[in-house]
Amino acid sequence: MGCGSCSTGGGCSPAGCKSNGSCLTNGCSKLDVYDWLSHMDMPTNYKPFNIVEVKFKGSRKEFYLNNDNIYLEAGELVVVEAATGGYDVGHVSITGELVRMQMTKRRVKEEEVAKKIYRKATVADVEKWKAAKDLEWETMHKSRTLALQLNLSMKLSDVDYQGDKTKATFYYTAEGRVDFRELIKKMAEQFRIRIEMRQIGMRQEASRLGGIGSCGRELCCSTWLTDFKTVSTSAARYQNLSLNTLKLAGQCGKLKCCLNYELDTYMDALKYIPDNVNVLKTEKGDARLQKTDIFKKMMWFSYPREESWVPLTLDRVKEIQKMNKDGIIPPDLGEVVEIETKPVKILDYENVVGQDSLTRLDERRNSQNKKKNKNRNKSRVNGQQENAPQRVQATAPVQNQNPQQPKPVAAEGPEGEVKSNPNKHKKFRHNRNKNRPDNRGDKNTGGSPDNQ
Repeated sequence: MGCGSCSTGGGCSPAGCKSNGSCLTNGCSKLDVYDWLSHMDMPTNYKPFNIVEVKFKGSRKEFYLNNDNIYLEAGELVVVEAATGGYDVGHVSITGELVRMQMTKRRVKEEEVAKKIYRKATVADVEKWKAAKDLEWETMHKSRTLALQLNLSMKLSDVDYQGDKTKATFYYTAEGRVDFRELIKKMAEQFRIRIEMRQIGMRQEASRLGGIGSCGRELCCSTWLTDFKTVSTSAARYQNLSLNTLKLAGQCGKLKCCLNYELDTYMDALKYIPDNVNVLKTEKGDARLQKTDIFKKMMWFSYPREESWVPLTLDRVKEIQKMNKDGIIPPDLGEVVEIETKPVKILDYENVVGQDSLTRLDERRNSQNKKKNKNRNKSRVNGQQENAPQRVQATAPVQNQNPQQPKPVAAEGPEGEVKSNPNKHKKFRHNRNKNRPDNRGDKNTGGSPDNQ
Protein backbone atom coordinates (compact mmCIF):
# COMPACT_ATOMS: atom_id res chain seq x y z
CA MET A 1 0.00 0.00 0.00
CA GLY A 2 1.76 3.16 1.16
CA CYS A 3 1.89 6.36 -0.82
CA GLY A 4 1.13 4.90 -4.17
CA SER A 5 -2.48 4.39 -3.18
CA CYS A 6 -3.14 7.48 -1.12
CA SER A 7 -1.58 9.77 -3.70
CA THR A 8 -4.61 9.10 -5.87
CA GLY A 9 -6.72 11.39 -3.82
CA GLY A 10 -6.47 12.98 -0.40
CA GLY A 11 -7.30 11.34 2.85
CA CYS A 12 -3.69 10.68 3.82
CA SER A 13 -3.25 11.29 7.51
CA PRO A 14 -1.40 12.67 9.25
CA ALA A 15 1.55 13.57 7.06
CA GLY A 16 0.07 13.35 3.61
CA CYS A 17 1.93 12.67 0.40
CA LYS A 18 3.87 14.75 -2.05
CA SER A 19 2.66 15.20 -5.56
CA ASN A 20 5.16 12.63 -6.86
CA GLY A 21 3.81 9.95 -4.50
CA SER A 22 6.69 9.91 -2.02
CA CYS A 23 5.78 9.99 1.65
CA LEU A 24 7.09 12.66 4.00
CA THR A 25 7.22 10.91 7.38
CA ASN A 26 5.75 7.44 6.75
CA GLY A 27 2.33 8.80 7.72
CA CYS A 28 0.63 7.04 4.82
CA SER A 29 1.56 3.61 6.15
CA LYS A 30 -0.36 4.16 9.35
CA LEU A 31 -1.87 0.97 10.76
CA ASP A 32 -0.78 -1.10 7.78
CA VAL A 33 -0.83 -4.88 8.24
CA TYR A 34 1.89 -7.19 7.00
CA ASP A 35 0.42 -10.24 5.28
CA TRP A 36 2.61 -13.00 6.71
CA LEU A 37 0.36 -15.64 5.13
CA SER A 38 0.92 -14.47 1.55
CA HIS A 39 3.68 -17.03 0.80
CA MET A 40 1.60 -19.99 2.02
CA ASP A 41 -0.32 -22.09 -0.48
CA MET A 42 -3.94 -22.64 0.43
CA PRO A 43 -5.68 -26.01 -0.10
CA THR A 44 -7.36 -26.71 -3.42
CA ASN A 45 -10.83 -26.77 -1.89
CA TYR A 46 -10.19 -23.57 0.09
CA LYS A 47 -12.98 -21.02 -0.03
CA PRO A 48 -11.77 -17.40 0.44
CA PHE A 49 -13.07 -15.54 3.45
CA ASN A 50 -15.86 -13.24 2.28
CA ILE A 51 -15.17 -10.39 4.73
CA VAL A 52 -12.69 -7.61 3.94
CA GLU A 53 -11.25 -4.93 6.18
CA VAL A 54 -11.34 -1.40 4.72
CA LYS A 55 -9.38 1.59 6.03
CA PHE A 56 -10.56 5.19 5.87
CA LYS A 57 -9.13 8.55 6.86
CA GLY A 58 -7.32 8.52 10.15
CA SER A 59 -7.37 5.26 12.07
CA ARG A 60 -10.93 4.21 11.22
CA LYS A 61 -11.23 0.62 10.04
CA GLU A 62 -14.38 -1.37 9.39
CA PHE A 63 -15.34 -4.83 8.11
CA TYR A 64 -17.45 -5.31 4.96
CA LEU A 65 -19.02 -8.30 3.23
CA ASN A 66 -17.73 -9.28 -0.20
CA ASN A 67 -20.84 -11.08 -1.38
CA ASP A 68 -20.01 -10.73 -5.10
CA ASN A 69 -16.59 -12.40 -4.59
CA ILE A 70 -14.74 -9.48 -6.15
CA TYR A 71 -10.98 -10.13 -6.39
CA LEU A 72 -9.41 -7.51 -4.15
CA GLU A 73 -5.84 -6.78 -3.13
CA ALA A 74 -4.48 -4.63 -0.34
CA GLY A 75 -4.39 -0.97 -1.28
CA GLU A 76 -7.21 -0.95 -3.82
CA LEU A 77 -9.94 1.68 -3.68
CA VAL A 78 -13.40 0.25 -3.18
CA VAL A 79 -16.90 1.69 -2.90
CA VAL A 80 -18.64 0.45 0.25
CA GLU A 81 -22.00 0.91 1.90
CA ALA A 82 -22.29 3.81 4.34
CA ALA A 83 -23.95 3.52 7.72
CA THR A 84 -26.49 6.31 7.20
CA GLY A 85 -27.21 5.92 3.51
CA GLY A 86 -25.16 6.61 0.42
CA TYR A 87 -21.70 5.17 -0.13
CA ASP A 88 -18.15 5.79 0.97
CA VAL A 89 -14.73 5.19 -0.57
CA GLY A 90 -11.82 3.56 1.25
CA HIS A 91 -8.68 1.46 0.87
CA VAL A 92 -8.57 -2.30 1.31
CA SER A 93 -6.22 -3.00 4.23
CA ILE A 94 -6.28 -6.82 4.56
CA THR A 95 -8.06 -9.76 2.96
CA GLY A 96 -8.30 -13.50 3.50
CA GLU A 97 -7.53 -15.33 6.73
CA LEU A 98 -5.91 -12.27 8.31
CA VAL A 99 -9.38 -10.68 8.45
CA ARG A 100 -10.67 -13.65 10.45
CA MET A 101 -7.79 -13.24 12.94
CA GLN A 102 -8.35 -9.51 13.16
CA MET A 103 -12.05 -10.01 13.88
CA THR A 104 -11.17 -12.46 16.65
CA LYS A 105 -8.75 -9.94 18.13
CA ARG A 106 -11.33 -7.14 18.07
CA ARG A 107 -14.09 -9.50 19.24
CA VAL A 108 -16.30 -8.99 16.20
CA LYS A 109 -18.55 -11.85 15.13
CA GLU A 110 -19.32 -12.67 11.51
CA GLU A 111 -23.04 -12.24 12.12
CA GLU A 112 -22.50 -8.65 13.20
CA VAL A 113 -21.03 -7.61 9.83
CA ALA A 114 -23.91 -6.30 7.72
CA LYS A 115 -22.47 -3.62 5.40
CA LYS A 116 -21.16 -4.78 2.06
CA ILE A 117 -18.81 -3.80 -0.75
CA TYR A 118 -20.47 -2.45 -3.88
CA ARG A 119 -17.65 -2.41 -6.43
CA LYS A 120 -14.14 -1.31 -7.17
CA ALA A 121 -13.85 2.46 -7.38
CA THR A 122 -14.18 3.83 -10.90
CA VAL A 123 -12.63 7.00 -12.27
CA ALA A 124 -15.85 8.95 -11.58
CA ASP A 125 -15.93 7.69 -7.99
CA VAL A 126 -12.33 8.72 -7.40
CA GLU A 127 -12.86 12.20 -8.85
CA LYS A 128 -15.93 12.78 -6.71
CA TRP A 129 -14.08 11.48 -3.64
CA LYS A 130 -11.14 13.79 -4.32
CA ALA A 131 -13.47 16.77 -4.74
CA ALA A 132 -15.07 15.96 -1.38
CA LYS A 133 -11.66 15.70 0.32
CA ASP A 134 -10.61 19.07 -1.11
CA LEU A 135 -13.50 20.73 0.74
CA GLU A 136 -12.46 19.49 4.18
CA TRP A 137 -9.92 22.21 4.98
CA GLU A 138 -12.19 25.09 4.00
CA THR A 139 -15.18 23.52 5.76
CA MET A 140 -13.27 23.10 9.00
CA HIS A 141 -12.16 26.72 9.14
CA LYS A 142 -15.65 28.04 8.37
CA SER A 143 -17.15 25.83 11.07
CA ARG A 144 -14.56 27.09 13.56
CA THR A 145 -15.64 30.65 12.77
CA LEU A 146 -19.29 29.75 13.40
CA ALA A 147 -18.40 28.10 16.72
CA LEU A 148 -16.55 31.23 17.85
CA GLN A 149 -19.51 33.42 16.92
CA LEU A 150 -21.77 31.25 19.09
CA ASN A 151 -19.24 31.30 22.00
CA LEU A 152 -19.13 27.51 22.23
CA SER A 153 -16.42 26.03 24.44
CA MET A 154 -15.33 23.39 21.93
CA LYS A 155 -12.48 22.84 19.51
CA LEU A 156 -13.12 21.46 16.04
CA SER A 157 -10.05 19.43 15.14
CA ASP A 158 -10.91 17.55 11.93
CA VAL A 159 -13.58 17.03 9.27
CA ASP A 160 -14.18 13.81 7.33
CA TYR A 161 -16.32 13.96 4.19
CA GLN A 162 -18.15 10.90 2.95
CA GLY A 163 -17.18 9.58 -0.47
CA ASP A 164 -20.45 10.61 -2.12
CA LYS A 165 -20.11 14.20 -0.82
CA THR A 166 -23.44 14.10 1.04
CA LYS A 167 -22.32 13.89 4.65
CA ALA A 168 -19.52 15.31 6.82
CA THR A 169 -18.39 14.13 10.24
CA PHE A 170 -16.96 16.82 12.53
CA TYR A 171 -14.56 15.69 15.27
CA TYR A 172 -14.28 18.00 18.25
CA THR A 173 -12.85 18.05 21.77
CA ALA A 174 -14.46 19.66 24.80
CA GLU A 175 -14.14 19.45 28.55
CA GLY A 176 -17.85 18.93 29.12
CA ARG A 177 -21.16 18.72 27.33
CA VAL A 178 -21.76 21.26 24.57
CA ASP A 179 -25.13 22.35 23.16
CA PHE A 180 -24.29 22.60 19.46
CA ARG A 181 -27.81 22.41 18.01
CA GLU A 182 -27.67 25.98 16.75
CA LEU A 183 -24.23 25.30 15.27
CA ILE A 184 -25.55 22.30 13.33
CA LYS A 185 -28.39 24.38 11.88
CA LYS A 186 -26.02 27.08 10.63
CA MET A 187 -23.56 24.57 9.18
CA ALA A 188 -26.33 22.66 7.41
CA GLU A 189 -27.60 25.90 5.85
CA GLN A 190 -24.13 26.94 4.70
CA PHE A 191 -22.68 23.62 3.51
CA ARG A 192 -25.91 21.92 2.32
CA ILE A 193 -24.87 18.50 3.67
CA ARG A 194 -25.79 16.20 6.53
CA ILE A 195 -23.83 16.95 9.68
CA GLU A 196 -22.60 14.51 12.31
CA MET A 197 -20.80 15.73 15.45
CA ARG A 198 -18.48 13.26 17.19
CA GLN A 199 -16.64 14.04 20.40
CA ILE A 200 -13.15 12.54 20.82
CA GLY A 201 -10.49 12.69 23.51
CA MET A 202 -7.20 14.53 23.52
CA ARG A 203 -5.23 11.42 22.59
CA GLN A 204 -7.54 10.65 19.65
CA GLU A 205 -7.16 14.22 18.45
CA ALA A 206 -3.36 13.95 18.47
CA SER A 207 -3.69 10.63 16.65
CA ARG A 208 -5.72 12.19 13.85
CA LEU A 209 -3.65 15.35 13.49
CA GLY A 210 -0.21 13.80 13.96
CA GLY A 211 3.04 15.59 14.72
CA ILE A 212 6.64 15.20 15.88
CA GLY A 213 7.35 14.23 19.48
CA SER A 214 10.16 15.35 21.77
CA CYS A 215 12.15 12.26 20.72
CA GLY A 216 12.33 13.59 17.15
CA ARG A 217 10.11 10.89 15.66
CA GLU A 218 6.49 10.91 14.54
CA LEU A 219 3.95 10.37 17.28
CA CYS A 220 3.30 6.76 18.23
CA CYS A 221 -0.45 7.31 18.30
CA SER A 222 -0.44 8.54 14.69
CA THR A 223 1.66 5.67 13.30
CA TRP A 224 1.20 2.32 15.05
CA LEU A 225 -0.39 2.72 18.50
CA THR A 226 -4.07 1.79 18.59
CA ASP A 227 -4.86 1.09 22.25
CA PHE A 228 -4.54 4.10 24.56
CA LYS A 229 -3.79 2.74 28.02
CA THR A 230 -4.00 4.81 31.16
CA VAL A 231 -0.74 6.53 32.12
CA SER A 232 -0.33 7.59 35.75
CA THR A 233 2.31 9.60 37.57
CA SER A 234 3.39 6.44 39.43
CA ALA A 235 5.06 5.30 36.19
CA ALA A 236 7.32 8.36 36.38
CA ARG A 237 8.01 7.80 40.08
CA TYR A 238 9.11 4.20 39.55
CA GLN A 239 11.54 5.38 36.86
CA ASN A 240 12.99 8.11 39.11
CA LEU A 241 11.82 10.87 36.78
CA SER A 242 11.16 14.40 37.95
CA LEU A 243 7.44 15.15 38.10
CA ASN A 244 7.62 18.03 35.66
CA THR A 245 4.42 18.23 33.64
CA LEU A 246 6.11 20.20 30.86
CA LYS A 247 8.52 17.32 30.21
CA LEU A 248 6.20 14.40 30.92
CA ALA A 249 3.24 15.66 28.87
CA GLY A 250 2.91 14.99 25.17
CA GLN A 251 1.34 17.10 22.44
CA CYS A 252 -2.10 15.97 23.54
CA GLY A 253 -1.57 17.56 26.97
CA LYS A 254 -1.71 14.18 28.71
CA LEU A 255 1.13 12.07 30.09
CA LYS A 256 3.24 10.48 27.38
CA CYS A 257 2.29 6.96 26.36
CA CYS A 258 5.96 5.98 26.22
CA LEU A 259 6.14 6.15 30.03
CA ASN A 260 4.53 2.70 30.06
CA TYR A 261 7.00 1.14 27.61
CA GLU A 262 9.85 0.52 30.09
CA LEU A 263 7.74 0.36 33.23
CA ASP A 264 7.81 -3.46 33.42
CA THR A 265 11.61 -3.49 33.25
CA TYR A 266 11.83 -0.99 36.12
CA MET A 267 9.32 -2.96 38.15
CA ASP A 268 11.41 -6.13 37.76
CA ALA A 269 14.57 -4.28 38.81
CA LEU A 270 12.86 -2.71 41.83
CA LYS A 271 12.21 -6.15 43.34
CA TYR A 272 15.81 -6.24 44.58
CA ILE A 273 15.80 -2.70 46.02
CA PRO A 274 15.06 -2.67 49.80
CA ASP A 275 12.14 -0.58 51.00
CA ASN A 276 12.02 2.03 53.76
CA VAL A 277 15.75 2.78 53.84
CA ASN A 278 15.55 6.54 53.82
CA VAL A 279 17.73 6.74 56.96
CA LEU A 280 20.52 4.46 58.22
CA LYS A 281 21.62 5.05 61.82
CA THR A 282 25.38 5.01 62.55
CA GLU A 283 27.57 6.31 65.36
CA LYS A 284 28.85 8.97 62.99
CA GLY A 285 25.32 10.20 62.37
CA ASP A 286 22.10 9.41 60.55
CA ALA A 287 22.86 8.81 56.87
CA ARG A 288 20.06 9.80 54.53
CA LEU A 289 19.33 8.30 51.14
CA GLN A 290 20.17 10.66 48.28
CA LYS A 291 20.07 8.57 45.11
CA THR A 292 19.31 5.05 43.92
CA ASP A 293 20.63 3.46 40.73
CA ILE A 294 18.16 0.69 40.02
CA PHE A 295 20.08 -1.16 37.31
CA LYS A 296 23.57 -0.83 38.85
CA LYS A 297 22.08 -1.81 42.23
CA MET A 298 23.82 1.03 44.07
CA MET A 299 22.51 3.44 46.72
CA TRP A 300 24.10 6.73 47.78
CA PHE A 301 23.88 8.05 51.36
CA SER A 302 25.22 11.23 52.96
CA TYR A 303 26.05 12.16 56.56
CA PRO A 304 24.61 15.33 58.09
CA ARG A 305 26.61 18.49 57.37
CA GLU A 306 28.64 16.72 54.68
CA GLU A 307 28.36 17.31 50.98
CA SER A 308 30.00 14.05 49.83
CA TRP A 309 27.87 10.98 49.13
CA VAL A 310 28.84 7.45 50.13
CA PRO A 311 27.92 4.71 47.58
CA LEU A 312 26.83 1.37 49.06
CA THR A 313 25.84 -1.96 47.58
CA LEU A 314 22.44 -3.46 48.22
CA ASP A 315 23.91 -6.20 50.43
CA ARG A 316 25.60 -3.63 52.68
CA VAL A 317 22.40 -1.57 52.91
CA LYS A 318 20.38 -4.63 53.89
CA GLU A 319 23.02 -5.56 56.46
CA ILE A 320 22.95 -2.13 58.14
CA GLN A 321 19.16 -2.09 58.00
CA LYS A 322 19.00 -5.43 59.78
CA MET A 323 21.50 -4.24 62.40
CA ASN A 324 19.36 -1.16 63.11
CA LYS A 325 16.28 -3.35 63.58
CA ASP A 326 18.20 -5.46 66.12
CA GLY A 327 19.27 -2.32 67.99
CA ILE A 328 22.88 -2.43 66.83
CA ILE A 329 24.38 0.83 65.57
CA PRO A 330 27.50 0.38 63.42
CA PRO A 331 30.34 2.92 63.70
CA ASP A 332 29.95 4.05 60.07
CA LEU A 333 28.57 2.98 56.75
CA GLY A 334 31.67 0.99 55.91
CA GLU A 335 34.22 1.14 53.17
CA VAL A 336 33.46 3.32 50.20
CA VAL A 337 32.69 1.22 47.12
CA GLU A 338 34.79 2.14 44.14
CA ILE A 339 32.59 2.58 41.11
CA GLU A 340 34.17 1.64 37.84
CA THR A 341 33.82 4.46 35.40
CA LYS A 342 34.40 3.70 31.78
CA PRO A 343 36.33 6.29 29.80
CA VAL A 344 34.15 8.42 27.62
CA LYS A 345 34.54 7.42 24.02
CA ILE A 346 35.15 10.42 21.81
CA LEU A 347 33.22 9.93 18.62
CA ASP A 348 34.72 11.20 15.42
CA TYR A 349 31.80 12.47 13.40
CA GLU A 350 32.56 12.53 9.73
CA ASN A 351 30.84 14.73 7.21
CA VAL A 352 29.20 11.85 5.36
CA VAL A 353 26.10 13.71 4.18
CA GLY A 354 27.86 16.75 2.77
CA GLN A 355 26.74 19.21 5.41
CA ASP A 356 28.64 22.48 5.59
CA SER A 357 30.12 23.78 8.80
CA LEU A 358 28.76 26.86 10.52
CA THR A 359 32.03 28.77 9.99
CA ARG A 360 32.32 27.97 6.30
CA LEU A 361 31.61 31.57 5.27
CA ASP A 362 34.22 32.96 7.64
CA GLU A 363 36.82 30.50 6.41
CA ARG A 364 36.02 31.33 2.80
CA ARG A 365 36.20 35.05 3.51
CA ASN A 366 39.57 34.70 5.26
CA SER A 367 41.03 32.68 2.40
CA GLN A 368 39.85 35.26 -0.10
CA ASN A 369 41.40 38.07 1.94
CA LYS A 370 44.70 36.19 2.11
CA LYS A 371 44.71 35.75 -1.67
CA LYS A 372 43.99 39.43 -2.19
CA ASN A 373 46.81 40.45 0.14
CA LYS A 374 49.25 38.16 -1.67
CA ASN A 375 48.26 39.58 -5.06
CA ARG A 376 48.67 43.14 -3.76
CA ASN A 377 52.13 42.43 -2.39
CA LYS A 378 53.21 40.81 -5.66
CA SER A 379 51.93 43.75 -7.71
CA ARG A 380 53.71 46.23 -5.46
CA VAL A 381 57.01 44.36 -5.71
CA ASN A 382 56.73 44.07 -9.48
CA GLY A 383 55.83 47.74 -9.83
CA GLN A 384 58.76 48.88 -7.74
CA GLN A 385 61.15 46.74 -9.79
CA GLU A 386 59.81 48.17 -13.07
CA ASN A 387 59.86 51.82 -11.93
CA ALA A 388 63.21 51.66 -10.16
CA PRO A 389 66.04 53.59 -12.13
CA GLN A 390 68.91 51.50 -13.47
CA ARG A 391 72.07 52.20 -11.54
CA VAL A 392 75.30 52.76 -13.60
CA GLN A 393 78.63 51.92 -12.04
CA ALA A 394 80.70 55.06 -11.77
CA THR A 395 84.42 54.99 -12.67
CA ALA A 396 85.25 58.48 -11.50
CA PRO A 397 88.35 58.94 -9.37
CA VAL A 398 88.00 58.71 -5.67
CA GLN A 399 88.96 62.34 -5.17
CA ASN A 400 86.14 63.71 -7.38
CA GLN A 401 83.51 61.27 -6.09
CA ASN A 402 84.21 61.89 -2.45
CA PRO A 403 85.87 65.27 -2.10
CA GLN A 404 85.42 65.47 1.63
CA GLN A 405 87.82 63.10 3.27
CA PRO A 406 86.94 61.84 6.72
CA LYS A 407 88.76 63.59 9.46
CA PRO A 408 91.22 61.59 11.53
CA VAL A 409 89.82 60.34 14.77
CA ALA A 410 91.36 62.10 17.69
CA ALA A 411 92.61 60.02 20.55
CA GLU A 412 93.30 61.30 23.99
CA GLY A 413 96.62 60.30 25.44
CA PRO A 414 97.46 59.53 28.98
CA GLU A 415 98.53 63.09 29.70
CA GLY A 416 95.37 64.59 28.22
CA GLU A 417 96.96 65.40 24.85
CA VAL A 418 94.87 64.81 21.76
CA LYS A 419 96.64 62.54 19.28
CA SER A 420 95.56 61.53 15.80
CA ASN A 421 95.74 58.07 14.30
CA PRO A 422 96.77 58.43 10.65
CA ASN A 423 97.08 54.64 10.14
CA LYS A 424 93.36 54.11 10.82
CA HIS A 425 92.42 56.65 8.18
CA LYS A 426 94.72 55.05 5.60
CA LYS A 427 93.34 51.59 6.32
CA PHE A 428 89.74 52.80 5.82
CA ARG A 429 90.61 54.43 2.47
CA HIS A 430 92.53 51.34 1.32
CA ASN A 431 89.56 49.01 1.97
CA ARG A 432 87.10 51.30 0.17
CA ASN A 433 89.27 51.66 -2.91
CA LYS A 434 90.06 47.98 -3.00
CA ASN A 435 86.48 47.06 -3.97
CA ARG A 436 86.21 49.80 -6.60
CA PRO A 437 87.50 49.00 -10.14
CA ASP A 438 90.21 51.34 -11.42
CA ASN A 439 88.78 52.35 -14.78
CA ARG A 440 89.93 55.92 -14.93
CA GLY A 441 90.70 57.06 -18.46
CA ASP A 442 89.26 53.88 -20.06
CA LYS A 443 86.37 54.85 -22.32
CA ASN A 444 85.36 51.27 -23.19
CA THR A 445 84.59 50.23 -19.64
CA GLY A 446 81.33 52.15 -19.28
CA GLY A 447 82.53 54.91 -16.97
CA SER A 448 80.65 58.01 -15.98
CA PRO A 449 79.89 60.59 -18.68
CA ASP A 450 82.04 63.15 -16.88
CA ASN A 451 85.13 60.99 -17.19
CA GLN A 452 84.33 60.04 -20.78
